[in-house]
Amino acid sequence: MSLLVVGLSHRSAPVSVLERAALSADAQIKLLQDTVAAEPATEAAVLATCNRIELYADVDKFHAGVAELSTLLAQHSGVGLEELTPYLYVHYEDRAVHHLFSVACGLDSMVVGEGQILGQIKDSLAKAQELHTAGRLLNDLFQQSLRVGKRAHSETGIDRAGQSLVTFGLQQLAAGGDVDAWAAGKKALVIGAGSMSSLAAATLARAGVREVVVANRTFERAERLAQILTDADDNAVTARAVEMTAVPGELTRADVVVSCTGATGLVLTAEAVTRAVEGRTGQPAVAVPAAPAAAAAPAAPAGVGNDENCPLDLAAVQTGFSVMGEAAVAGMDAATLEQHAAWVAGGTVDRRERRTPEADAELITALAAAVATVGRIPERRRPEPPAERPEPFFFLLDLAMPRDIDAAVHRLAGVRLVDIESLAEASADAPMAADVDQVRRIVSDEVAAFGAAQRAAHITPTVVALRTMAADVMASEIARLDGRLPDLDDRERGEIRQAVHRVVDKLLHAPTVRVKQLAAEPGGAGYADALRTLFDLDPETVASVSRAGDSTDKKDRPA
Repeated sequence: MSLLVVGLSHRSAPVSVLERAALSADAQIKLLQDTVAAEPATEAAVLATCNRIELYADVDKFHAGVAELSTLLAQHSGVGLEELTPYLYVHYEDRAVHHLFSVACGLDSMVVGEGQILGQIKDSLAKAQELHTAGRLLNDLFQQSLRVGKRAHSETGIDRAGQSLVTFGLQQLAAGGDVDAWAAGKKALVIGAGSMSSLAAATLARAGVREVVVANRTFERAERLAQILTDADDNAVTARAVEMTAVPGELTRADVVVSCTGATGLVLTAEAVTRAVEGRTGQPAVAVPAAPAAAAAPAAPAGVGNDENCPLDLAAVQTGFSVMGEAAVAGMDAATLEQHAAWVAGGTVDRRERRTPEADAELITALAAAVATVGRIPERRRPEPPAERPEPFFFLLDLAMPRDIDAAVHRLAGVRLVDIESLAEASADAPMAADVDQVRRIVSDEVAAFGAAQRAAHITPTVVALRTMAADVMASEIARLDGRLPDLDDRERGEIRQAVHRVVDKLLHAPTVRVKQLAAEPGGAGYADALRTLFDLDPETVASVSRAGDSTDKKDRPA
């Protein structure tokens, strides 16, 4: 059997696809059950976070396993297989181990080095154990990944490179300024009471917000989180819990809103946020224009949309584009470019908004020559000054996947929205600490150690079966000796037994130790087969030892 992982993450798929593919808790359970019921897989675990969905399995066939796991992911995510496939990645055997260890260390996170992923891996393992879909391989793998992640954080400075998604999100809300100074005295509304929401509430409380209101579908969980915040010694915040029905009213009072729920639809619509803005200001909410009026396109001919001589769809010309420049003619073939050049040279465009017809005709002719060579003209937008936005007074952080807050609210004046998509963009160019290289070395060493341990474990049942056979032979020979020499006293019989045991142990010690060492090396899987052949071991005896080991593992696992 071999380890296989099929998944998608913020590195392989756009946020819009991740959002649609997000798995509910019930969908994760069904996915695990269906995976172990499928023919190629015997074990399964799902790692589902706000920016990744990964299915781990122990499979006996690579290609069949990839096909089955991909199909199951598509079925349970609701995204068609043909649409999902371009965004999927596959890791097998050592590469799969390397991938999970890198994830556990925060190397594959949106915010490099963040430690929250360790809790998510722990939850993933617990769920697989509870459903009895994790066997020896995945238990060993996930437990060691947790140890590797903890080692990376304790032995290196990866924490200096990374931070939680919550902290990074709050920094974006504060526009890169000091979060504590930005948060001081503000009122916060936290929607959700899971691990991410709890972390957000605690972070805001430590940052100095005056009040934290917690809303959750299960009111008792909201009450529990509010009580934890109240009892904490590291803040002086006032915390209280409310029902979800109270959210519209609390929006009007809040300065900061953090939402991270498991809802499949929007928790805060654009209309709800608009009403909250109007309730705070007492004025109608206004949308921020995409660009100031001064950056509008040059005036088009008087007969816009009706000028049959113009090859452009002038009514569709975007703000900020020139009907005469490169952007307007991007992708035109040479004949259409010439027609456009003739139209420009005809002087129908307001001359105050452009250069001379001769200059524009020369530009179009040059573009025509270029398109004849390269096939099309790349579109180039005229530089635009950024749209003027008033200082925000209402801050929204959406950490849910799929999103909780309608992305359209970012157009409202006075509102700043940060969500998973904007966090992905902001973190794309984030610098990586020098400690990342050290963490990568730790991951490589741990992958080698895990592989060696798994290969050594593979031969253990064969070694145990060999020693069992030797013990049976010794017992048989000593019993026969007792029949032949009935006059031996107990002391003499004991001496003979010990002598025989010592001889057998010495004969088997060096070969069994050496075969374990050899089996732990890359390519050492064949030594188990060699040992079974040399000593004519019963395959069923070896298999029974393996089953006994698996049974012991299951007894020791938490339910």
